[in-house]
Amino acid sequence: MPHRTRWIGFKTLVLRESAVILRFWSVTIAPPAIMTILYFTIFGEVIGKRIGSVDGVDYSQYIAPGLIALWVVPYAFGHTAAGLLGARLFKFIEEILVSPLPNWVVMLGYVIGGVIRGVAVGIIATITTLLFTHLHVHSVFVSVTALSLAAFVAALAGFITALYAKSFDQVALIQGSILTTLMYVGGVFTSVSTLPDWAQTLSLANPMFYLVDAFRYGFLGVSDAPVGMTLSMLAAVGILLFLTAMKLMTGRSGIRE
Repeated sequence: MPHRTRWIGFKTLVLRESAVILRFWSVTIAPPAIMTILYFTIFGEVIGKRIGSVDGVDYSQYIAPGLIALWVVPYAFGHTAAGLLGARLFKFIEEILVSPLPNWVVMLGYVIGGVIRGVAVGIIATITTLLFTHLHVHSVFVSVTALSLAAFVAALAGFITALYAKSFDQVALIQGSILTTLMYVGGVFTSVSTLPDWAQTLSLANPMFYLVDAFRYGFLGVSDAPVGMTLSMLAAVGILLFLTAMKLMTGRSGIRE
């Protein structure tokens, strides 16, 4: 297949997914801004005054990177999962599968759509945090890399989930019960160093810990683990999920059901 044809197919999928984000902005973008305001009001203003500082950083500043990551992951995951599952349930995935587009182009089209939504939500959440606290970006490279990897990993996870899910309820269950739980225990509101030793050990198996930690280092310059380690772990998870998604697309496991 000519590269131009692949590019047109890929661009069409990405533009369609992006159009959904803009058309339904009140659902796709607005909620994170509202929830970020609520979190800062409760945790930053009320609880934060009692806590004071964490690792030498004002508590309102400390939780800001975690709150941004808290929205990037579930929204990137949910967008890709809902997009592909909707295509499966309403049968218009057939139109894409019978086209000459390679499997990796179809997969990346959906995944990049999720990445765009995750990044957009992250930007909106970042702007919202500036209403409550001052964010000094310690490393632009680490911040951008962590944001991109977070959205990419979450979108890939959403794609794989959509290949097996039978309903939107199953996607919502994973998004709300598993992802959100992993985010909360991954250091969004406090350093994992304050946890018991056994909990700190378990945190090393939580990919959300590396995501939040890398994000926090990018903004504040403080972290619970070496930044090279956190970014490497995120990249490794991304590669593993990418290869898994490619294998599943080759077999097209459940995609026509």
